[in-house]
Amino acid sequence: MQHPLPVSLIVAATRNQVIGRDNQMPWHLPADLRYFKQRTLGKPIIMGRKTWESLGRPLPGRLNIVITQQAATAFDGAEVFSDLQAAIQRGQEWASEQGADEVMVIGGGQLYQQALCLTQRVYLTRIDLELEGDTFFPVLDAQQWQLIEAQAHPAQDQEPGYTFEVWQRTQSQV
Repeated sequence: MQHPLPVSLIVAATRNQVIGRDNQMPWHLPADLRYFKQRTLGKPIIMGRKTWESLGRPLPGRLNIVITQQAATAFDGAEVFSDLQAAIQRGQEWASEQGADEVMVIGGGQLYQQALCLTQRVYLTRIDLELEGDTFFPVLDAQQWQLIEAQAHPAQDQEPGYTFEVWQRTQSQV
């Protein structure tokens, strides 16, 4: 029997764990948008309804899966689920068919909280700022997560410094 494909999170967060304010990212970092595209292209992406609404359209080259509790909701260009496990299963099926190696959870805050215990890897863009926000990413427990990759980029012009970090789960949540 084939093992299910791993679930990964991809997120950008400030030093104080802010990932959003008023349903938007409170920074503009083109390099992070390119990194996001590179990491998610050709893979299924799972997001909450608010994240879907903030994008305004389906992201091309990916299976867009939206999780919402609003009954009988349909979003043009996305598959809709009310249950995270069912969404992950659908993402794994699609990824296997397409030859992708993981299922990506792309936000927002509530979905990150729910999915973190099911996740094997976190792609975290750590932005070298402290900002006010209303949506936060949980702090990764050092006993369960190990930093396996870090690419630092210093501040330039109007852009803050940032680091692309990859975290791998070291022990099972079960």
